[in-house]
Amino acid sequence: MLELLKKEILLANQGLEKYDLVTFTWGNVSGYDPSSGNIVIKPSGVPYEKLNITDMVVVSLDGTIVEGSLKPSSDTPTHIELYKAFPGVRGIVHTHSDWGTAWAQAGKGIPCAGTTQADYFYGEIPCTRRLTKEEIETDYEKCTGDVIIETFKDINPLEVPGVVVHGHAPFAWGQSPASALHNAVVLEKTAKMTFLSHQLAGNEQPEVLDDYVLNKHYERKHGKNAYYGQS
Repeated sequence: MLELLKKEILLANQGLEKYDLVTFTWGNVSGYDPSSGNIVIKPSGVPYEKLNITDMVVVSLDGTIVEGSLKPSSDTPTHIELYKAFPGVRGIVHTHSDWGTAWAQAGKGIPCAGTTQADYFYGEIPCTRRLTKEEIETDYEKCTGDVIIETFKDINPLEVPGVVVHGHAPFAWGQSPASALHNAVVLEKTAKMTFLSHQLAGNEQPEVLDDYVLNKHYERKHGKNAYYGQS
């Protein structure tokens, strides 16, 4: 199972460049194997074009390296906290993509202004609060996970599979590494679309999609009566 997951993580990390979500090595993908309780994640600082399946690092949920000769991503503690807190999540993507990061740096969530976002995110993609000085100096990466979890106190993370961390950048997740990558791409596209529509409208706040349209678009892909695609 872990060998298959390593291949999935390798392909998803390579997909970050394919979909123009990263510059240099500014991003990572991980996957969780519930049968072993371990995470497979990209090694820290290794260029995507040089990644090999043998470079993937396996870590336990307490952060212990189980397998691999390289250091895991510096964001590993964030991924660990999210896997522990969000049941059903099996893949996590972190990027510093242009448009999603712009919303993070503005300290604003991405309103659901159109059906593109509604197809994948059941409402606004939220922005976390600022991390405190103590959180950053004590255990920065773990506390980044904690502040995301705090933000989702009243939000189902499987219905809103992404967030922008205040002053930092986006995280997205899914029920597999591939779906997490897919959601990261959608987050970046909708971040751009919403910004541009806001500029065109000339209003202080972007338009928000009506609830009945949001419900229709989300449920036709994700509801119990979903009918999008081939059954």
